[in-house]
Amino acid sequence: MADHEDIDLILLDAEDRMDKSVEVFRRECDALRTGRANPGLLEDLKIELYGTTMPLKQLATISAPDARLLVVQPFDRSAVGAIEKEILKSDLGLTPQSDGLVIRLPIPPMTRDRRQEMVKRLKRLQEDAHVSIRNVRRDALEQVRALEKGKEISQDDLHRAQDALQKVTDASVAKADEASVRKEADLMEV
Repeated sequence: MADHEDIDLILLDAEDRMDKSVEVFRRECDALRTGRANPGLLEDLKIELYGTTMPLKQLATISAPDARLLVVQPFDRSAVGAIEKEILKSDLGLTPQSDGLVIRLPIPPMTRDRRQEMVKRLKRLQEDAHVSIRNVRRDALEQVRALEKGKEISQDDLHRAQDALQKVTDASVAKADEASVRKEADLMEV
């Protein structure tokens, strides 16, 4: 007979995986452009350099000295051209200005259409996060049901585990929704 440790391990694993889904969603939110300068916008931009691809945050310091400007300071001067090229290729709509040492990125104000487009993208990302969380719940439920089917836990244990799993799921969905609400407010701020 399995004990409650098995159920606890399944629930802890599910909670951990759901937290990771929420964290991925938050990082994706950071990468969505608002009208305000945010270093998170560029951190995970992939740069091709020396035959490998790396996120920009590994190649440069990214700062926002004011609300309308991002400054990228590469650790290696020879990376400036590659970084500029990738910024131009990205769908961020930013035009780099470089002096050979530092890349400045003025953040133009967003149009109403662009804001609405970003909110739609945010909603798609939010739904992806919900799906990911629900998939984790489904996997955990299958594991708990298998324990019950194998007579390792009672039906009461199964129902308690399902209730606990639903609470964890609801909390994770609420965290994702909270991040979405904050980001949408940022996007719509003029």
